[in-house]
Amino acid sequence: MLINKYISETGYCSRRETTRRIAAGRITINGKVCVKGDTVQSGDVVLMDGESIPQRNPEAVYILLNKPVGIVCTAAEHVEGNIIQYVNYPARIFAVGRLDKASEGLILMTNDGDIVNKMMRSEHNHEKEYIVTVDKPVSDSFIQQMSAGVEILNVVTKPCEVQRQNEKVFRIILTQGLNLQIRRMCQALGYRVLKLERVRIMNITLDDQLKRGEWRHLQKQELELLMSRLNDPGHEE
Repeated sequence: MLINKYISETGYCSRRETTRRIAAGRITINGKVCVKGDTVQSGDVVLMDGESIPQRNPEAVYILLNKPVGIVCTAAEHVEGNIIQYVNYPARIFAVGRLDKASEGLILMTNDGDIVNKMMRSEHNHEKEYIVTVDKPVSDSFIQQMSAGVEILNVVTKPCEVQRQNEKVFRIILTQGLNLQIRRMCQALGYRVLKLERVRIMNITLDDQLKRGEWRHLQKQELELLMSRLNDPGHEE
């Protein structure tokens, strides 16, 4: 992040004032006098006149995005179609986990690092539910093998719940998040995914009111239930 943006987000002073203080040599990054265009990374020590910059605790933000195909779950500004620029939220937020570029549906975004750590810990078995369309009829054998576990990436996936929805569509509930897991599982069984939509993370569910590409803040009841489950690792969904 550019130093001007970093300092402005602390609430200490504006980007314009930061530029003036850079020119005056009043700002250092890791002990080195800052110059215009310098960037700050996680763990860097930024000082103003030799003193640490007071951090403003931002109000916690929890957003549900109905992600469209083509959006990339990255904060890298140089990546076209990155999710941060797409949502264009006025405060700094980031995605909890990811959906690949070709997938769509529910993704949570927040500025709360604690919730990210709790949600991403696989040993807590947090459920994520998907509806998947494949290129040929879903057989009984396919359902059984997907449910029991499929060998991908040199591991066998955890047993999961799989239900046929119609001829070429199935619903699957995962409690782990291997890279491109559903696509790799299907490929290993001779199927190709045509459409993959996430419709639920734990108690947070997509509904028809949130159109593809739209986002909303989590409702109070949704957030309270989510927090109670995250704070109770032994909870079974």
